[in-house]
Amino acid sequence: MTDDRPIATETFTIDDVEVIEKTRAFDGYFKIDRYRLSHRKHEGGWTDEIQREIFERGHAVAVLMYDPKLDKLVFIEQFRAGAYAAFQSPWINHGTHSPWLLECVAGIIEDGEDPEDVARRECVEEADCEVRELRPVTHYLVSPGGTSESIFIYFAHVDASNAGGVHGLEHEGEDIRVLSVDSATALTWLDEGRFNNAMTLIAMQWFKINIDSLKQT
Repeated sequence: MTDDRPIATETFTIDDVEVIEKTRAFDGYFKIDRYRLSHRKHEGGWTDEIQREIFERGHAVAVLMYDPKLDKLVFIEQFRAGAYAAFQSPWINHGTHSPWLLECVAGIIEDGEDPEDVARRECVEEADCEVRELRPVTHYLVSPGGTSESIFIYFAHVDASNAGGVHGLEHEGEDIRVLSVDSATALTWLDEGRFNNAMTLIAMQWFKINIDSLKQT
């Protein structure tokens, strides 16, 4: 940590961070790790020691399901405790927000799993839809200021003719309602702000940009 030479921002990597100590601060349903670290500065040198608590969420997959034959998108609706907590804010109108969110199907990537395998599995478990074709859309950090979580978004061609009902794993406390809507309705919902979670907003914005080519495949 004695090198004070300036370093260009675009050359920073994980090697420009020194972890002094990492400890598990909380180990329950979710995990929180406490880091003591220092990193290189834009103008050269190193920062003083910084302490940060990081929500160790792991990584996840989200899938936007579409049936081009029926021109229908498949979504799920389920209760989210984080949304419930967020909507207690005095800046949010409780009458126009619900902790039951419209989402893409999604799931956590466990150790040893491949993101594409998780995508196919979640489509079956949460919506009873077999994937005919799967393509990657993007990969992004959820909230890098405080959590390690990232999400791999995929687009899937499915048969939506039987999409519906309530699904999920009871032992995981899942109560997931499946609904399929035509693309015009889904795009109206996008414009109206009914999708208020990042993974579904990103997936739907991508769909809006690429809808013409997606309908032809």
